[in-house]
Amino acid sequence: MDSKIIYKLLLLVVFFFSTQTYAIEFKGKFIQGHYIIGKTKPGTEVTIDKKKVKVSKDGYFAFGIEKDRKLDIIIIEDDKITLKKIQKRKYNIQKIEGLPKKKVTPPEEFYARIKRENKLIGEAREVESDLQFFKEEFIIPVDDAIITGVYGSQRILNGIPKWPHYGLDFAQKKGTPIKAMNNGIVTLAEKDLFYTGATLIFDHGHGVSTLYMHMDKIFVNVGDHVKKGDIVATIGTTGRSTGPHLDIRLNWFGARLDPATILNIQQ
Repeated sequence: MDSKIIYKLLLLVVFFFSTQTYAIEFKGKFIQGHYIIGKTKPGTEVTIDKKKVKVSKDGYFAFGIEKDRKLDIIIIEDDKITLKKIQKRKYNIQKIEGLPKKKVTPPEEFYARIKRENKLIGEAREVESDLQFFKEEFIIPVDDAIITGVYGSQRILNGIPKWPHYGLDFAQKKGTPIKAMNNGIVTLAEKDLFYTGATLIFDHGHGVSTLYMHMDKIFVNVGDHVKKGDIVATIGTTGRSTGPHLDIRLNWFGARLDPATILNIQQ
């Protein structure tokens, strides 16, 4: 059956049950790119858009809204249903010049390497552990940094339109310490990936992960437990980068979310 037809049928079900009330609560805004924490009665089964999500023993769960999502979100709590409308955003255009040609349009001999590295990152983003750090407050990873790139910006590299920017860039001098934004476990630690350079991924539980890119030195290894505020690396300019900075990403499984929504940064 066509996915649009299925979605319309679900909307009819939502309308039918729309008079029901339930105890679910949300922290976060239903806006494109935003991160949401839900709270419900322990033991409740929660489904977001037909995907069953992990609920902690005390009733917490997490999910995210993709950058260009237009459809409303259907949330089912046991047999109770609600519909959340999504607010659209406007995104910036960012032009970056001076990148090496091979980093903008890589030669064919790099394709296998890029595919292999993307697989590593993708596998780390799909981890679904029972950790509950996702519901705790995150902190800004670099002191006294300037934000030079924001989520959702259309990237034009050396005059060539590319994928939007899915991160938040903090510019600081090379060697500046980088702090862990939250408690977590290291699921990826690579010193030299083609696009992202020295790269770290931290699992915070329930499919929520953060990714750090373009660093100089890395001080942690896969499997390490880190605490919020621990120094995990230093600012660098590795991978596809024009100057020393840290690019952070926020993921809910395959959904790329706006890191500013966990750091209370206004854009």
